This record gives sequence, C-alpha cells and structure tokens, in this order.
Amino acid sequence: MSALRRIIIITAVHPPSAQFLPDAYKSICDQELPEGWEWRWVIQEDGFSDDVAPHVPDDERISFQQGRPGGPGVARTMALARAADAEIIKVLDADDVLPAGALARDLAALTADPSIGWATSRVLDLLPDGSTQGFDGDPAPGPIERGTVMEFWKANSFRASVHPATLCIRYDLLLALGGWMALPASEDTGLLLALNTVSRGWFNGEVGLHYRKWPGQATAQPTHTAAIERDARMAIVEARARALDWFRWRYPAED
Repeated sequence: MSALRRIIIITAVHPPSAQFLPDAYKSICDQELPEGWEWRWVIQEDGFSDDVAPHVPDDERISFQQGRPGGPGVARTMALARAADAEIIKVLDADDVLPAGALARDLAALTADPSIGWATSRVLDLLPDGSTQGFDGDPAPGPIERGTVMEFWKANSFRASVHPATLCIRYDLLLALGGWMALPASEDTGLLLALNTVSRGWFNGEVGLHYRKWPGQATAQPTHTAAIERDARMAIVEARARALDWFRWRYPAED
C-alpha cells in the first residue's frame, strides 16, 4: 500500500489561547479528507510554561513542543522542522476553528492546478456568544492572480483582500519563502503578500474559518495598532514583497 499524502496543520499557541485548543482539535477531527490524504497537527508553544500542555489533546497525530518566545511567526516557523513529511501546510490559530469541509476544499484547489501555490477562503467572525458574523468585500471565488492582493492592500489602508489566517500553502513554497516573517505582528500578512508576489493563489467563497473574537486575542490589544510599530511593520512587509518581485522569483519556477 502506498503512503498517504499528508497535510500538516501548524498552530502557534501561548497560555491565554491554550484554553481553545480542544475546540480547534474537534474541528480538525470533524474534517473529511479526500481519499489518499491524512492530517497531522503540529503545535508550537511560543515560550515555556506549564499552562499549555494540559490543553493539548492526547492523540498520536499531534506533536507538541515549546521554544523560546519570539511571537507567533517564529513559533510557526520553528514548527516547520516537524513538518518535513508534509506536502501541504495549513495554518490554524489556536483560538480559531475550521468549519466542515475546509481542508477538503483547500486540497481540491491545490491538487487541481499545479500553478496554484496557496489557497485562502471566506471567514466568519466567531463572537463570544457563539454566533457568527460575516462581512462584505470578498473577492470572486477562483484564482487570485499575482500582485492583486498587494494592490488591494495598498489601496485599502493595509487591509488585505483575503484573510491570512486561512492560508493553505504548498510546503516547498512556504519553505523557500522562509516561513513567516519575524515580526511582532502582521507576520501572516507579510507571508500572504510574499506568496501573492511570487505565485497565483485561490480563493474559496465557502466559509473556511471561524475567526474567534475574544478580549485576550493579540489583535485586540492596543499595542497591535500603535502607529510607530504598525507603520514599520507595513513598510517591511511591502519592501519584502517588492524585492521578491524585482528579483522576478516565481512559483512554479520558470525556465
């Protein structure tokens, strides 16, 4: 029997968000993958504490490690060391959940067209009372051409047209870009813009993520929108994407 193809879900976690890991786990277990595929879940704590491990489910398909604190981008990139047998990488924040069918739709997009390097999907906010809330402005379902996310981001006050928390990426492409940017925040936006610079993507119009809104989330803290740091983050995110474009690096590689 041939080996199964593998999608690895990568999650960065810190003590405040660890309480939500069982919800994330249930949403992963509820996924139905296409024939020939299996999942593994790689969880990386951003730091060393005794507060996260008790929330990690007991499942042989899950790998959990800790490391020096450096933010979620560093944690996710360190987790890549345990994902070398993956063909596809799916990001899932510790406090978010996957709706039914999310992984299957990602895999369908990436396996159908080798020129597609990454996929994203529609998001619903998951509110504290358990209800969900959507928003207008999603792109049309289908291919996302190179450079279009950057154009939208620049024209809309650094708001991307697709949500980086929904990214599903070919492993070799993610590795070639160095993983997530080593920034205190916006590390996933930096990766999204880099991906859109070098490769075509895909947007699925069906909901692929429930994005939890709660007081402890990092993006709800005042430091996240502090102008000096935010401006610096946006500047380096854009500069990296433009440098990749200037060097004309492309995926798939051009002859």
